[in-house]
Amino acid sequence: MEVLKTQLANGMQVLLKEIHTAPIISHWLWLRVGSRDEPKGLTGASHWVEHMQFKGTEQFPAGKLDKDISRDGGFWNAMTYIDWTTYFETMPAPKIDLALRLEADRLQNSLFEEAEVASERTVIISERQGNENHPLFKLDEEMQATAFESHPYGHEVIGEMADLESMTRDDLYTHYKRYYAPNNAVLAMAGDFDAGQMLERVKTHFEGIPAGEEPERIAQDEHEPAEERRVESRGPGETIFVRAAYRAPRANHPDFFPLTVLDSLLSGPSNLNLFGGGISNKTSRLYKQLVESEKAVGVSGGLQATIDPFLYNLTITVHPQRTAEDVIPLMDAEIARIQDEAPGAAELARAVKQAEALFAYGSESITNQGFWLGFAEMFANYEWFENYLKGLEAVTPEDVQRVAQTYLRPERRVLGIYVPEGRN
Repeated sequence: MEVLKTQLANGMQVLLKEIHTAPIISHWLWLRVGSRDEPKGLTGASHWVEHMQFKGTEQFPAGKLDKDISRDGGFWNAMTYIDWTTYFETMPAPKIDLALRLEADRLQNSLFEEAEVASERTVIISERQGNENHPLFKLDEEMQATAFESHPYGHEVIGEMADLESMTRDDLYTHYKRYYAPNNAVLAMAGDFDAGQMLERVKTHFEGIPAGEEPERIAQDEHEPAEERRVESRGPGETIFVRAAYRAPRANHPDFFPLTVLDSLLSGPSNLNLFGGGISNKTSRLYKQLVESEKAVGVSGGLQATIDPFLYNLTITVHPQRTAEDVIPLMDAEIARIQDEAPGAAELARAVKQAEALFAYGSESITNQGFWLGFAEMFANYEWFENYLKGLEAVTPEDVQRVAQTYLRPERRVLGIYVPEGRN
């Protein structure tokens, strides 16, 4: 299926993909702003602005939004990440103009009323407090701060508590006006429409919105780590977690695909699509080594597609009768084994097929297709998505060994241990 890709006069990128399998359209508006764009003092601003986008405009008051979408048989949501913020509506095809009108309006006319800002402050602080009760949030936050000393990838998307308590309505509104402009946006639509006709409808709603100034980017290159750093986090619970976070390449780096296959081989494939499910990782090396031997009750990996080099995580849920010291040497031994000897052809083929299957499961629905149209543009382009399977299939055993040797070195990682206070 061909994708119509163009740019409006005001700089907005538009991607339209016809899919005529069902009378449904998924409409996505992506903004190139996330926690990557937040300095100290404003951490969490992008996520908070996302919340405020549901608090209404003059044309679409807060109480009216949900009712209008639901009445027309649609569903909607939004997400903020380290590199981007996105809003989507999946609607019956004849009703899609509501999504176009809504997003064009709140791209420029959200109110940010003081009372609503105060209300959302309470909501977001409560969300953060809830996260703090989760062991992996606490561990992850401390590890990110340790891994990134200058790059804003060092703080969580939700922001630091001190900033959530001190940010003002004007801080948020300024952030909104700085980044919410058509020339900093990608509009992606997939579904049952004629692309040429839909482009005219998009122009009607969006092309009259004036372009904004090109926002200044604060992210700077983080120096390469020179030695292993360790983090120990303590908190509620009874389960020990071990996480190894290795500095990983950006998504458009040639090594991203070999590292994706290495991830599949070691711990089972990572899902890049936030709407996708998972598949079994019982054939992975770390599962066999740690779970089958009852040293751990679970293992997982996490490779994410990002603009700048981020982290590849290996996470181990330690067996109740074991300790962190029981599992770390075994994890390191498996990594050393693949660094010393390239995987065999059959094992490589299985790891590639599992990564391909997970990718396929996360690309099936019209909503997923709309997601991928815009998501790939945030860190590369849609051709990256279209060539994803070819990228995996081109990976050789020697490629996997090389990226293991390059990226999974102790000096490139932060090693974190969560120590539960309830553990005897």
